[in-house]
Amino acid sequence: MKLTVVMPVYNEQATLRQAIERVLAVPFEIELLCIDDGSEDGSRETLLELEKEHPQIRVLIQARNSGKGAALRRGIAEARGDFVIVQDADLEYDPSDYKTLLEPLIQGKADVVYGSRFLGGDPHRVLYFWHSVGNRMLTLLSNCLTNINLTDMETCYKAFRRAVIPSDRRKPIWLRAGNYHQSCQASPQNL
Repeated sequence: MKLTVVMPVYNEQATLRQAIERVLAVPFEIELLCIDDGSEDGSRETLLELEKEHPQIRVLIQARNSGKGAALRRGIAEARGDFVIVQDADLEYDPSDYKTLLEPLIQGKADVVYGSRFLGGDPHRVLYFWHSVGNRMLTLLSNCLTNINLTDMETCYKAFRRAVIPSDRRKPIWLRAGNYHQSCQASPQNL
């Protein structure tokens, strides 16, 4: 089983090396796709150095900042693994959660797994009240439009079988059947 980790990068110099070390430390066969989205802080140079040091890393360069969505689309399109996980480069989420996220996919119980900061009793990052209200409103709107029942559409992990990526890239993968919700938590330094 091969796991592709798609990491969009935009001006993440301060946390980039540590984030990549944590991803490469997980006990899976990893393909790490780092998409530099027009960074201006030295992130691109760091990525190119790390690509030379680690054969699991492929760096994809976007000439100018096109946004996280564009970086994710490019990374997902280039993925070669059986499963794909989206990982931010800012250390907010801990790659040690991959095993938990991948379990429903490996067992064939789901095609897509979404993390949530609002499920489970594990420690989680404290959210500001109005941020939480806004997130819940956006999640409600998303659930109404997609007819799925998420608890946290804004952030957290997303993992899916590469096979569910539609050949028609205009159809989002989250509209596919077989979604599964999984709790996730922030890294200890963000608690």
